[in-house]
Amino acid sequence: METEIRFIHKELVEGSKSGNREAQYKLYNLYVGAMFNIGMRMLYSKEDAEDVVQESFVDAFTNLGKFKYDSSFGYWLKRIVINNCINHLKRQKVETTPFKNHEFYLHKVEDPEEVNMDVNQIKVGIGLLPKGYKQIIVLYLIEGYTHDEIAGFLSISPSTSKSQYHRAKKKLLHILKDL
Repeated sequence: METEIRFIHKELVEGSKSGNREAQYKLYNLYVGAMFNIGMRMLYSKEDAEDVVQESFVDAFTNLGKFKYDSSFGYWLKRIVINNCINHLKRQKVETTPFKNHEFYLHKVEDPEEVNMDVNQIKVGIGLLPKGYKQIIVLYLIEGYTHDEIAGFLSISPSTSKSQYHRAKKKLLHILKDL
């Protein structure tokens, strides 16, 4: 059934596969804004996000023959952008702290409905987090990846991803209280 979401923009994808520059340009224009937003959420640098997005489009168009409509083109491209962002952060030596090096305890977190925050405050708060925490928050909360997927991306264990997320969330709540 070709009306499924994974077949959206199929004509442009097929045209791009055959080297049609106009089709490639149209695909680029359809997705560049969304991919730039992902880059900004992960890298917090306009220049870095622009570089990674351009690199991602080059990778996508170079490897378009491997795209088999198992997912939508947008989802496939998003994975390329996220992987390139993660690789960029790794080159910058953004470190996560292994789970075994930290104390583990459960604490009561305020009910999110009791905390009155707006989106702009949350964006500012995320921007103030250390890079490793920011990376986990963006991948888990905003991009919707599981801890197992994040562990695979970052070459860490799922428990490290979970502990980083919980520490990041705790730090974010403290930052938001101070704003």
